[in-house]
Amino acid sequence: MTPSATAPAATPGAASAAPAAAPAVDRPLLIELLTVAQRRLARGLTAQLEAEGCTLDQWRVMRALTDDAGRSMGELAQTLLIPQASLSRIVDALAEAGWVYRRQDEHDRRRITAHLSRRGHTRLTRLDALAAAHDAAVRTACGSEDPGPLLRHLTEA
Repeated sequence: MTPSATAPAATPGAASAAPAAAPAVDRPLLIELLTVAQRRLARGLTAQLEAEGCTLDQWRVMRALTDDAGRSMGELAQTLLIPQASLSRIVDALAEAGWVYRRQDEHDRRRITAHLSRRGHTRLTRLDALAAAHDAAVRTACGSEDPGPLLRHLTEA
């Protein structure tokens, strides 16, 4: 046998040439289950809201403005976890539809706040009714108000 045909001797501490086996996935992580649940919930409600000419994020913004105090774009972005640029487009669309209006702050003229209009309040009442019906249907399908069975129902394939 020639030297090149012999297998090299294993040296202590040398790295193995074989790739390490991927860790077995015993069960999904909580983040995976919650992501699936959130997407399924959102998909159902999104379809109902879109039939009414509203997006899920537009509805969320309108709900954040219900107290009539108004919110700055920064406050809305932080509260709703929507990037500022996306939020600006959402508020622009809501303002164009007449559901939201902007106002300059009385104390800080540089600060602009968004407010729900009367028309927006009326619209939100209808949209909230759709959301409540969707929520009730999901809870009924799960047979429980408890989030455990609810999450199991939503994450089943």
